[in-house]
Amino acid sequence: MKVLVAVKRVIDYNVKVRVKPDNSDVDLTNVKMAMNPFCEIAVEEAVQLKERGIASEVVAVTVGPKAAQEQLRTALALGADRAIHLETDEVVESLGVAKLLKKVVEDEQPNLVLMGKQSIDTDNNQTGQMLSALMGWAQATFASKVAIEGDTATVEREIDGGLQTLSLNLPAVITTDLRLNEPRYAKLPDIMKAKKKPVDTRAVADLGVDIAPRVELVRVELPTERQEGVRVGSVDELVDKLKNEAKVI
Repeated sequence: MKVLVAVKRVIDYNVKVRVKPDNSDVDLTNVKMAMNPFCEIAVEEAVQLKERGIASEVVAVTVGPKAAQEQLRTALALGADRAIHLETDEVVESLGVAKLLKKVVEDEQPNLVLMGKQSIDTDNNQTGQMLSALMGWAQATFASKVAIEGDTATVEREIDGGLQTLSLNLPAVITTDLRLNEPRYAKLPDIMKAKKKPVDTRAVADLGVDIAPRVELVRVELPTERQEGVRVGSVDELVDKLKNEAKVI
């Protein structure tokens, strides 16, 4: 069974995001970039499937600039067998990414596509669902447990009311949630081996896919800073502040 894993290059989650002075976008100058945390979980799940003898090959794919090869090399160091880089300097929205992934899926013919449920930059939570619709495949989102037997995947997913279990016929698209697994750290020997693993680079402009943006970014602003909280000495003081200062009662 071949597993295709989509990964994305984002600002490292430890970095404090800065906004450009003209509020046109986020400032990426000299900012540390990393693989999206949810994508790391997807890679880990694919590698575990291979270690259990369920998957025969794990292929990592990303859409982004030349620098995004760094994240593909990370995926290769974590256990992916090879990688595909759809190179573009354009900002590609969720629908555009889904269309490009559809092209790769048609070429690679995987049995399963794994990807993070969302990226921590745009937080759209759309690409997996869009790819499923474009391919006409079954989908399971927010997966916290995945079991595969033959041509069937059983997925436990997190929903507002608790947990839901779905049974899917493969091929399918599954998006990963936080509690699915704990991603491993890449060891130095694996990092060195990853340098020799193949990365197939394809120019997005040559694929004949319409990635024109459907959304216009108007302005980016940091959220309003919250006021520091205060401690009160009694219930009466709390009620007084809620009534006279916060004016919520």
